[in-house]
This record gives sequence, structure tokens and C-alpha cells, in this order.
Amino acid sequence: MKKETLKVIISFKLIILWGFLLFSGSSCNRKKEEYIPVSEQNTTVTFLSAKVIPDNDFAGSENCRECHPDQFKQWKGSHHDKAMQIAQRETVLAKFEGEVFKSQGVTSRFFENEGGFYVNTEGPDGEYHDYKIVYTFGITPLQQYIVKFPDGRYQCLRTAWDTRQNKWFDLYPDFKVVHSEWLHWSRGGLNWNNMCSDCHSTNVRENYDPNTLSYDTKFSIINVSCEACHGPGKKHMENARLKGDKYDSKSTYMQMTGMTKPKELVDQCARCHMRREQISGGFNFEGTLLDHYFPQLIEPPLYHADGQILDEVYVYGSFIQSKMYQNNVSCNNCHDSHSLKLKFEGNKLCFQCHDPEKYETPSHHFHEGITEAVKCVNCHMTGKIYMGNDFRRDHSFRIPRPDLSLKYGTPNACTQCHTEKDDKWAWEAFKKQYGEPEYTHFSEKLARGISGESNSHHSLLELISDETQPEIVRASAVKAISYNENFNNVELYIKLLNDQSALVRGVSLDILGENNSSDYFNYLLPKLKDAKRSVRIKAFFSLAAIPGNLIPEDYKEIYKTTEKEFLTYLDVNADFAEGLAKKAIYYQRKGELIKAKETYQQALKIDDKNYMVRTNLANLYYTTGEPEKAEKAFKKIIEQEPEFGFSYYSLALLFAELGRIDEAIIQMEKAYKLMPSNHRVIYNLALLYEKKGNFIKAKKVFDTGLKLDPDNEELLYALAFHYLNQNKKEEALNITQKMIDLYPDKPLYQNLLNKIKSDL
Repeated sequence: MKKETLKVIISFKLIILWGFLLFSGSSCNRKKEEYIPVSEQNTTVTFLSAKVIPDNDFAGSENCRECHPDQFKQWKGSHHDKAMQIAQRETVLAKFEGEVFKSQGVTSRFFENEGGFYVNTEGPDGEYHDYKIVYTFGITPLQQYIVKFPDGRYQCLRTAWDTRQNKWFDLYPDFKVVHSEWLHWSRGGLNWNNMCSDCHSTNVRENYDPNTLSYDTKFSIINVSCEACHGPGKKHMENARLKGDKYDSKSTYMQMTGMTKPKELVDQCARCHMRREQISGGFNFEGTLLDHYFPQLIEPPLYHADGQILDEVYVYGSFIQSKMYQNNVSCNNCHDSHSLKLKFEGNKLCFQCHDPEKYETPSHHFHEGITEAVKCVNCHMTGKIYMGNDFRRDHSFRIPRPDLSLKYGTPNACTQCHTEKDDKWAWEAFKKQYGEPEYTHFSEKLARGISGESNSHHSLLELISDETQPEIVRASAVKAISYNENFNNVELYIKLLNDQSALVRGVSLDILGENNSSDYFNYLLPKLKDAKRSVRIKAFFSLAAIPGNLIPEDYKEIYKTTEKEFLTYLDVNADFAEGLAKKAIYYQRKGELIKAKETYQQALKIDDKNYMVRTNLANLYYTTGEPEKAEKAFKKIIEQEPEFGFSYYSLALLFAELGRIDEAIIQMEKAYKLMPSNHRVIYNLALLYEKKGNFIKAKKVFDTGLKLDPDNEELLYALAFHYLNQNKKEEALNITQKMIDLYPDKPLYQNLLNKIKSDL
């Protein structure tokens, strides 16, 4: 048999980065904008009058008190009421008496001047300035402070006030940033307009101008008012006053009333209590949640592999995983709808539904006495501190699983309390009390799939096909299986386009959009008529490579309508580098590559250190025959983010394609050092060694990869050819037989076996 060689796989596939974690350590490098000292600003117009929209549909919370005094009293003073306030003596909780706070090399001094509150701290230019506080944000356990900049941006200080310990503290004490980086308080990561305003005020319109990178953000009511949840109330109020006792409240529809169904209520709260991307131009109390937003799915770094909270995900994504949600428990079963406080203290809250004789006993919790250890929430609602001092509980309501901690490094309640013990101890204690779990929770299968275990696609397929599983779990399993190297079944995603779950339909469209959409044209078109706007938008994006003149006549009208929705979606997210990257990818799919490059470059003006955007641009340069620019872009990423392993990997692939094998090996070795368990890096490094005739090093790398994943199809296939290249046919035969045993439905391996046998 002739020696066979495998070409190094060059996969300059677009890295789709919508959903890329915003707090990623990338930065925003806008045009240099000097802060105008407060003394030089025109302050004749007050901040409040400049920002409130005269909107005839909104009545204001004070008008609600007339007919709803009890509800108003409960709401008054709540987190919603105090979500955002004008900074004045009555609202500012912190001390501004000359206090000095130092963190990460920055010194901030807080003081009062002529009745105003100020901070002297480092600005976007690296120099120190006096900044006037115009807004307060929140009340407990911390209060943040907001500064106005000349271009309409409002920025939240990174230093906040701990309202429990009465001291200043750093929200991100472990992140050292410089003034040019995205997480600097004066830049994108702490920008009120696009990161905060939508959920802290009522009826917000961002009004971003992409040409000047400026804002003219407006709202109807400064805080989370009655109408933020119940909808515009002007007509409701006028009709009630006009008709008195004869007024029928159903005549003017209001949101989130006593008639709202449990799951609908959860969705309405989710507008602000979930990690999501925005779809529509603004929430207008019409349609459903998925007509305005699409939630982030379960995947690192937002969630642990088993679905527990990891990053700041704001409750919804964890709650809809729970049995509580599946059984129609909603937010207001535990929280008062207006004060937001828990309805009962301690276990009494849970005993609204759960029998204390069964659960408040040592036979269940196996702890003695009345201690923190016997509180339901401490075992079934573990939590994490965010923003420095804000402890938030996981709302997926799960049984502690130390066995999953041993396998996947996920947290469990036992060792979070017994910090001196390890997961092995916890698992032994669990088994002694309860024995092995008698049922399979989705977390086992999901963790297996997200962690990339061998043949874990079988577990993911079980979750996907089981419609009794939580919707977000099934959708997350679909996304996870698309990354699985041992699964490549486009028919699955086509089938799921008609799934009952909009989340599943949406993520399936995302995946199909990454492939040649012309192959699935007839399957994608009907999704332009989907009931959910977010799904329609994803369908349009997946069809972007299809010229408009090829759209069938009976779809042209809905195609144009959905195009408008999609372009609005792009505009809504145009002040994020990731949003502009999505627009650039849209242009790429349409074949408008010059526009795509310009849009990527515009994204880098917003965030010069966003390495995912620059990676896409580098790949595009390569596609358009500009390898020198691609190389320069990859090297820029390495300079800015030397720990980002994929930049070395991508540069190595570029060098390999250009025939610069020695340079390719150097960069791939650096990638391997940073990502020693990445199968693609292992695979390509071994092939590069083979290309240079270094079979010993290649075999060592293959062995390392197969030790991590003994059944990895790609590595086994490459190893078979590794042996054939050295005329080691018996070894190649053994490897090929193993592949046949593992993947009996693939004739490729049987053909290879027959070929090897015929040459023996």
C-alpha cells in the first residue's frame, strides 16, 4: 500500500461570538474622549428634566396609590423603587467626607462640593479628574454611583458602597485594569446606557448613534415603577376615575395581574432577571418573552457543566431548570410581588408546599439541632457572591451531588459548608445516608456532554429527545452536541426546526446557519413564519447567504418583514463589539466582504482588545487572499492577550497553509502548552510533526490525546495513518478494528481495514 498522508486541517471557519461573555477581559478603546471638568459644564438644566420622556401612556407610580394604597406601600422603599435615584442628600448612602480608597493602583477620593457629591479618580485618559455623581444605583447590600460624560454616556463607578459594613469597596478586586481597557469604569463594561438602563428604569430608549458613538438615552420613569411591570397605566387610571365603582378592570388590559398564569408571570419577570441578548428595539408589553429577548443557554463560563450557576446569570436560566418551574411554581409563590421580600422566614417558606413531618427531620437532612445546616436553602439553593458582596442563590433547586463534583469539578452543598472536607468524603457520607441515586437527573447527562466525555453525544441525544426535560436543558444539549467531534448529523437539526420548544428551534437554526444554508433552503424558509420573533430572526440570519431574488414568491413578503426585524436587531446591538461582529458575519454570508471588513474594524473601534472580533477579521483576511494582514492580526491578538491559546493555534494553521511548517510547529506548541487537552490542537500538532518526519514526537502527542480521550475518532483515524506511513500495518490494523467496533455504522473504516488486509 502506498504511504498515506493526512493534510493538516485548516479550518478558517468563522467563530460566531454572539453570546460571548461580555466580562471577558476585553476592552473598549473608543476615540480618546477627555472628560469635561464639572465646573466647565452647563448645569442650568437639571439631569432629571433632561432625561424624562413626556409619555402620555404612563401615569407614574404616585397615581397608582389612589386605588392601590396597600400595594404602593409594599413597593415603596423596595429594590425596585430604589433601583435608580437622583443623587442627593436623601438618596446617597455613602460617605463623601474626604474618604480615600485605593485598589489596583488607583486612588479614589470622595467628597462634597456646593451640595453635590464628587469623586476624584482615574479617567479614560489615565489622568485624574473630579467627577460629579448624578445617580445612585440600588440600596443594599451595595449602592453604586453614576457619572455623566459629554457624549451622553453614563458610567457606573467601579468603586461601590457596602451598605452593611459602611465602607467603600472594589466591585472586581481581582481584575487589574488600565484606563484603556473595557472593564475600566469609564468604558464599555460599566456603561449604564447599554448594560444597565433597560432594567433599572421604566420605558427606556437607548438612542445610540453609531456614527458618533454617542447616546441620547431617555426613560419615562426613573426607577422600576408600577408600570415597569404592569405596563402603561394612563388609560387604566383615567377609566377608573371616570367610571368609579362601575369600572371593569378588564376593559384596559394590564400586565402581571392576579390572573396571569404561573409560567407567563415567570417570563415577564425574566425580562430583567436573566442573562440574555436583546432582540427588539424596546420592550413594549406586546408579544412574549422570546419576541424581545433570547436567553443565554447552559454552557461555560456562564454555568457549570451540570447547570449550576457560575457567572452572574440573574435567576431565570437556573429557575426554569427546576422541578418547581415544571410544576407551575412562580416567583410570587415565594416573593411578595411588590415588596419583593420573602413571604416567610426560614423553612416555613418551603413548607407552604412541602410536608415538614417528612423533610424537617434528621432522617432527611441528617443534622442535629436547629442550625444553619437544617435550612432547606443551604442544601438545595446554594449560592455565590457577585459584585463583591452580593450573595445570590441558585434557583435550580437541586439535590447535592458530590459524585458529579468528583467527575466534573462542579460544586455541591456539602463541601461548600464543610470546607475542611473534600468531595470524596461528601460522596461517601451521601451514600451512607441515601445510597446510590435511584434516578437519573438531567445534570448527569448534561455534564457528561458539556465536559466532552467520549461518546457523550449519546447522553445528549437522550436529553434532546426527551420532551419532559426542561426546555433550556434540551436546547443546551443541542448546542453542546454541535461541538461534539463524534457527532455530525445535520438531519437532527433539521428535525428540531419543528420542535415544540422555541429555544430548541432557535439554537438549531444557529447551527444550521453555520453550514451551507443552500443545502437546507426548503427547511429554513418556513421558519421565517415562526410565532417567535427571536426564532424568525435566527431563520433570516441562517438564510443570509441566499440571494433575495431566489426567495420564492409566496415567501417574499414575510422575507421583507423579517429582514426589517433582523436589521432592527442589529441596530439594537450596534454599541457592542459583539453586535457589530454579528453584522459583519451577516455581510460575509451575503458575500459583501468589504462591508464585513469595515464592520469588524468598526467593532474594534469600540473594543480594540476584543480578540474574538479580531480573530474573525484575521480569518476574513485569509479568505480574501491577504495572509500578511491575517498574520499581523493574529500577532496583535497574541500581543494583547498572550494567554489566549486559540490565537497561537490559528496562527499555526495559517503558517501551515502557507507552507511555513517550522513556524507552524512553534506556534502550535505554544497553543498546546496553553490548551493541553484540546483535541484539535493535539491532532494538528501531531500531523505537523509528521510533516517534518518526526514520528517519535508525533506518536507521543497522539498517545497523550488518546489518554485523555481513548475513543476519539479523529485521533484514532490519524493514528492509523501514522502507522501506515511507517509501514506498521499490524498496528494500523488494530487501530482500524477499534474504530469499526466503536463506529460500526461508518463504512469508511471497514473499507480501510479491507485495504490494509489486502496489502499485508
